[in-house]
Amino acid sequence: MLTSHELLGFMSPTLAKEILSFIFESDKPAYKATLTAVAEAKHVRPVFLERQPRDARHVTMLSALTKPNLDGAAAAFIRAWLVQKNAQMLMDYLNALEIKNDKGVVEDLPSAVDDAKLKAAVELLLGKYPHEVVAVYLNAFNDLNGAGWPNLKALLEHDPRLQLGGNG
Repeated sequence: MLTSHELLGFMSPTLAKEILSFIFESDKPAYKATLTAVAEAKHVRPVFLERQPRDARHVTMLSALTKPNLDGAAAAFIRAWLVQKNAQMLMDYLNALEIKNDKGVVEDLPSAVDDAKLKAAVELLLGKYPHEVVAVYLNAFNDLNGAGWPNLKALLEHDPRLQLGGNG
């Protein structure tokens, strides 16, 4: 299973930039928290990064977020993007699994899900959304929520449609 920093490292640079741009435009507190975490990891003040041109700053931030020491910041960053931009996909998945949720957010996950329901839910997502976004979501879901469902893990490892491109 991929952790959050690994997800950012394996997703396409285009999607990583899209996520960071979305957070920059839509969730200033999450962006600021991410920027601050990166600055601390690089042993610089946040203002140092803020003064860089946005494109250069974003390259620096995305590079740093692929490191293990920033896994917590990467997790918060990915979670914010998923819940804010992809809530419908989250709801589609959880509703297909018959898991009670509030706009894609779950209080209690079952310890296991039926294979047929899981496969149907994944097929639903793959039919409606870009495969890379689905792969990021399902990996994040399994990692961030601690679902640990063996059948989801197997799908993520073996279904080629759920493999991330790997850019490093």
